[in-house]
Amino acid sequence: MSISEINVRNQFRGIIKEIIRGSVVSEVDVETANGIVTSIITTRSIADLELKVGSEVIALVKATDVSLAKIA
Repeated sequence: MSISEINVRNQFRGIIKEIIRGSVVSEVDVETANGIVTSIITTRSIADLELKVGSEVIALVKATDVSLAKIA
């Protein structure tokens, strides 16, 4: 599947800055032009995609829920 076949409007190109590995899921921090995007994905997916710090990726964001908190 190519990126053009994905129907996600919020796409952020970036570089992986940190991976915090867990036994089942891991946290991946991606630095984008708009700031850091953090993804929680399976550790197996990290291996399958051969992700590492410095890898160029596209963070695809499809949210079904957005929460807000009032600031003072």
